[in-house]
Amino acid sequence: MSARITTLKNGLRVVSDTMPGVETASLGVWVDVGTRHEPAEINGVAHLLEHMAFKGTERRSARQIAEEIENVGGHLNAYTSREHTAFYAKVLKQDAALGIDILADILQHSTFEPDELERERTVIIQEIGQAQDTPDDVIFDRFQERAYPGQAMGRPVLGEAEIIRTIGRDAVAGYMNRHYSADRMVLSAAGAVDHGRLVELAERAFVALPPYQGAPAEPARYAGGDLRDEKDLEQVHLVLGFPGVSYTDEDYYAASTLSTVLGGGMSSRLFQEIREKRGLVYTVYSFASSYADGGVFGVYAGTGEDEVEELMPVLCDEIVKAADTMTEAEVARARAQLKASILMGLESTSARCEHVASQLLIYGRPIDTPELVRKIDEVDLAAVGRVARRLFSGAPTFTALGPIGKVESFDRILDRLKA
Repeated sequence: MSARITTLKNGLRVVSDTMPGVETASLGVWVDVGTRHEPAEINGVAHLLEHMAFKGTERRSARQIAEEIENVGGHLNAYTSREHTAFYAKVLKQDAALGIDILADILQHSTFEPDELERERTVIIQEIGQAQDTPDDVIFDRFQERAYPGQAMGRPVLGEAEIIRTIGRDAVAGYMNRHYSADRMVLSAAGAVDHGRLVELAERAFVALPPYQGAPAEPARYAGGDLRDEKDLEQVHLVLGFPGVSYTDEDYYAASTLSTVLGGGMSSRLFQEIREKRGLVYTVYSFASSYADGGVFGVYAGTGEDEVEELMPVLCDEIVKAADTMTEAEVARARAQLKASILMGLESTSARCEHVASQLLIYGRPIDTPELVRKIDEVDLAAVGRVARRLFSGAPTFTALGPIGKVESFDRILDRLKA
């Protein structure tokens, strides 16, 4: 991977990763703004804006946007996360100019027509309802809320239905005008792309971006604690987590390796002990989620109302003993899994496009594949043990959803984690 970067006069960074032998181009705009930049009274506006950007511009209707990209066999999509928002397309190589023109149009000239806004409110409220019917999604919103109480980092990306119903056009347009500035955006492309041509297209297309007027995001303040929600479900869904590490923390790669050893695959400790040996769950895994200024590390499991009594002691025991009982073989296997995951992912133009854009936003530069592999290879047994002791000494966050009557008390869980 050899990415090229050009910064335009307005501050927009253009990055490309040319891949010989492919016939398609993936391209998109990544914006350094997400849910954590929202005031509480308009929680969900970043995601609402993501939807509304496709609903019409000064020269294209919503239908025309859809038809123009699909007339050439391409597709458009977008997503919102806690820290970033992305708008991206995949097209045949000869249609890259069209893709950039549409992306520039929706990000600079969206009209946010009131009728379209009313329709899209209903769509998002349906999306929220669908998420509420998916308990293994809901439990992570509950976890985030408990880990970061009373702050933007703890609020749901989709927002809440009551708030979505009240967000007006001016709030959506104002949010875009404050945050969607050239210096907080990256235009990224990968595949059959020419960097010089990409820069030319960007210079012509992105000429109406406003200066940045948004306030800095409030710092993430991890708190931890216990949050339980009794619901009539078939399973108990639970997440047990701890304060994690930021993207730039020296333990970032060690934390990813620890997550893989603990619950990153069929050979992981949690899968083998809890599912294969005891049959207590269908799904169990660990995760290491990082942010600009912090993160969370945790374990998700879904289990039966009765099985949860046996699950919690086993889960806590695996966490307690992780730091001191890991082996060289486990760490070597985890490193191999991480490297394979990265290298396999980078065979996709879409993944390469997102990869360089995200790294430019997070680190200010793309990290090439040899450097990534080297950073993973540098993680040894001592580093994983050290990061396990560091993470698991932090204040726990525990959330449970479903028939939770037999889930043991938070104090009992704390006692087990101190064992």
